[in-house]
Amino acid sequence: MKKIALLLVFTMVLTTVSAQSKKKQILLFGSFHFENPGLDVAKVNTFNVMSDKSQKELEKITDKIKKFGPDKIFIEWNYQKQAKLDQFYAKNTDSLLKNDSDEIVQIALRSAKKLGHKKLYGIDYKGADFPYDSLVKGMKEAGQLDLIKRNDETMKDYETDFNTKITKYSLTELLLDINTKASNDDNLQWYLQTAIKGGKTDNFVGAFLVSEWYRRNLYMYALIQKLTESKDDKIMVLLGAGHTAMIREFVEHNPEFEIIELGTVLK
Repeated sequence: MKKIALLLVFTMVLTTVSAQSKKKQILLFGSFHFENPGLDVAKVNTFNVMSDKSQKELEKITDKIKKFGPDKIFIEWNYQKQAKLDQFYAKNTDSLLKNDSDEIVQIALRSAKKLGHKKLYGIDYKGADFPYDSLVKGMKEAGQLDLIKRNDETMKDYETDFNTKITKYSLTELLLDINTKASNDDNLQWYLQTAIKGGKTDNFVGAFLVSEWYRRNLYMYALIQKLTESKDDKIMVLLGAGHTAMIREFVEHNPEFEIIELGTVLK
């Protein structure tokens, strides 16, 4: 009897350890802004996600998200305005899908409705600064001509590359492209190799801009962790690709999470 009891205890311990070590799966879904309000530093053309072709693709994309089965979906919406998000989510779904091209509606809301979710979770933090004009001014005052040239070329190359791709790629191909490792690296490199150097030796405008960008994303990451409950096995995070590139860096140092690639879900 003692041996049986010990075996049962040992089995229970193994089960508990196994349960504790099970990682939560996180799908980082980086997107471009479907409605393209023109607020980003790089100015790109708008991709028509309301075309019949793109709408059919969005149905397939969200069907595959449903199959993945996230327990919660987090989006780029001010976390302090969750009540407004709840009201928005309660609106007529068909009307929203037909009239609102925002990625929050076309991807997140469409997916959440298919999954039977009661709500979406806003995690954006709006309190951080992004003094891009001050950064450019600091570069000029410091006489950083090579840095200014590199910055201008980086922005121009991104605009040209994206605008070329939207004439050739389907929506699915475009989304997969901006979620590649190369695209994630490009997003981070501008901050850590160009922006951070801006300003004279006693002017840290570049480092301040980068630190504020980190702060915004760290706060969003903190909210992801706070709002993810023990019962949640899978979650999805839909944000601009610049945000998911940085949050990926944070998640990779968290043994509680396992990153699921968008390409794996959409294959």
